[in-house]
This record gives sequence, C-alpha cells and structure tokens, in this order.
Amino acid sequence: MKKAFAMALAASALTLPGLAHAQVTEALDVGDSGDTAWLLASSALVLLMTLPGLTLFYGGLVRAKGFLAVAVQIGAIAAMASLLWIAVGYTLAFGPVSSGWIGGGSAWMLLVLGNVREGTAVPESAFALFHMMFAAITPALMVGAWVDRARFGWVIAFTALWSLIVYAPVAHWVWGGGWLASRLGTIDFAGGIVVHTTAGVSALIAALLIGKRTGFPKMQMLPHSPALTMVGAAMLWVGWFGFNGGSALAATDDAASAIINTHAAAAAAALAWLLMDKISIGKPTSVGFATGAVAGLAAVTPAAGYIAPGAAILFGLGAAALCYPMILLVKRRLEIDDSLDVFAVHGVGGMFGAILLAVFLEPSLGGTGYGEGMSLLRQLFAQGAGVGIVAAWSALGTVICALAVSMVIPMRVTEDEEREGLDFSSHGERAWEFE
Repeated sequence: MKKAFAMALAASALTLPGLAHAQVTEALDVGDSGDTAWLLASSALVLLMTLPGLTLFYGGLVRAKGFLAVAVQIGAIAAMASLLWIAVGYTLAFGPVSSGWIGGGSAWMLLVLGNVREGTAVPESAFALFHMMFAAITPALMVGAWVDRARFGWVIAFTALWSLIVYAPVAHWVWGGGWLASRLGTIDFAGGIVVHTTAGVSALIAALLIGKRTGFPKMQMLPHSPALTMVGAAMLWVGWFGFNGGSALAATDDAASAIINTHAAAAAAALAWLLMDKISIGKPTSVGFATGAVAGLAAVTPAAGYIAPGAAILFGLGAAALCYPMILLVKRRLEIDDSLDVFAVHGVGGMFGAILLAVFLEPSLGGTGYGEGMSLLRQLFAQGAGVGIVAAWSALGTVICALAVSMVIPMRVTEDEEREGLDFSSHGERAWEFE
C-alpha cells in the first residue's frame, strides 16, 4: 500500500512541470489588463472626436441652415462605417490571410478573433474596436468638403463604398502587413497616410465632382457659430490623445511620448496660425486658432510615437506655415469649393507629417531610429512613395465610388433645396425652430 502511494506521488510530481507550463501558456494567451484598459479608453476618446467633436467643429463653420444636416451626416456615416467594419471591413484590413493587397480569413462579422492580437498584449476584440473608431471617423472627415449641397442618400452610399474600396485596402497596406509596409518600408504611427491622406485627397476630388455651392466664391459664407467650432476643436484636441496615444497599443512610455508630441504640435500650430491671422487680416481669430490646432494634430499623427517633442513643435509650425497658404490656393486661386478645407488642413497636414517623419526618425534628432536596412534616403523614398500611391488610389477610388452611386442617387440637391437649407429640405427641420 505504501509502495503504491509512493509511486502515485512520484507520478504526480513528474506532471507538475507540465501543469505549470500549461498555466504559463494559458496566461500568455490573455491580454495585459492595463494595456487593454488604455486601448478601451482610447477607443472612447476617438469616438468623442467623431460624434460631438467633429460635429461641433464642422457644424459651427457652416451656415445656420446647414448645421443639423452636418450633424446627421456625420452620425450616419459613423454608424454605417462601424457596421461595415464589423461585417467585413476588419477582415479586409487586418485579416490573418494576406495577399499583400487585401486581408482575408474568417474574421468577417468578427466571428473568429484571437485571444490576443498578434504582436500586441491586448485582446483582438479590443484591437478591432479601436480600429473601428478609425474606420468611423475617416469617411466622416470628408463631410466638410460638400456641406450645403450634397444629397443625404448619395453621401451615405458613397462613403459606404469608399470605406471598403479605399480605406480598408490602404489600412491593410500600411498597418495590416500589406505591401507598402512590408516591401517599401512605409510607416505611419497613427494615420497621417491611412486616415488623413485618404480623407483629404478624396474630399478634394469629391468637391470637384459635386461642384461649387451656389454663390461661391463671390458670396461670403461665414461660420454661423465660431463658439461651437472652438468647442468642437477642443474635443478633437482632447480626443486626439486617444487617437495617437492609443496607437501605441500599450500603456507605456510610447503612449506617453505620443501624447506629449501630439499636444506640442497642436499648441505650436494653433499659436502660429494666430500670428498669421494677425499679419494677414489684422487680428487673431477663434476659427484660426481651432483650424491651426487641427492642422498641427494632423501633421504629427504619422510621427507621434517616433519623434522627440522638439521635433513635434517643428511639425506644428511647419503644418501652420503650409496649410494656411494652401487654403488660399485651393479656394481663391483654384476656386475649388472644398467648403471646410478638408484637403488643405487634414490632407496636406497628414502628407506633410508623413514625409517629414523620415528626417526626424534620425536618432541624433531624438527619433527612435530607422528600421533594419533603412536609411534617411530609403525612408524618404518609402514615405514619399507611400503618400503618392495612397493619394492616387484615394483619388481613383473616389471617382469610381462617387460616379457609381450617382448613377442611382444624384450627388446634389436641387437649387431650391440648397437655397432653403439642408436642415429643412433634407431633414424637415429648421435650426431656428428650436430657438
């Protein structure tokens, strides 16, 4: 009896290492709770940017008779893009099977997700949620290009197609293991290429296709509430901490550095814009402060986790110096009615930051350093090529999506509806009825 008990005890002891190994393996399949909590909070901050933030920022810039139309368009786009992301967008952008051009696999409807997203310490569900918020805000940015004149049905159908044809493939090329990152070495920390280049270039093309507002450029179309724009810009500024800081995918020094750089660039650009307003029109303006901050935020986005704070200040100053005259060029010289300057601020800011990143990756300038086999010149080529290719794809995809939808739903409302204001003609409401 004693002999049998001793043998059983010895056998149990031999299995302990195996049990311990199994427990360690199981633990490795569980996401880090701190990193996960930060990513969930960051997701909420990005949604804050989209629904109240972007709505108030754009809504204050339009005339009073178009505020509710802007709000409904942004809300509907965010809702539609989120559902598409769940259904098929996530697997197209981040699916485990990749041809280099598009993702695939069994992640459609988010049916099969890993316990932990590969290369991170967070659950794949949290990763999918965070990027869902990116997929929601990106097409919503384009609303500023066609305010006061685009038909609601066309807007929703166009942005739905655009999300699948333009956004999802580009997200895969840069972030999902696709060819721009793996073959060229293009990098984008939080969306200067994936978000701002795609939305900015597409907004410009959409504005060209849909045409000018009645009276543009001779008639002044002043913002009806700069106060709302300031509140919206403040929400965007705060939410951008989650946009850029969350892109570190961990609650670490990388996230803290990204947030510091985000804040520094926004502050520098906002102050520089005030100075240019003072020089150009004789006084600083609230809309100028808000626009400058957003330009700085867009410019630092592709670089936030890779550069030093001093470089971030230069990114902000450079964005203001470049985006300010770009607004004048697009609207006054070219007479393109990109109504709320989506291309000049978001697009140009994002492209500028994505290319400048190649210089300030240099360790001697405080950067994190170049990847294996990369140098300043190679990285400049990779960033320039990435921006150019994504801009071209965005333009082509926008033309295809916009014209395809217009065969079923006209792009523009009628002249009478535009004159009446989209709040009433498209949604049956007048802004002043609630005053």
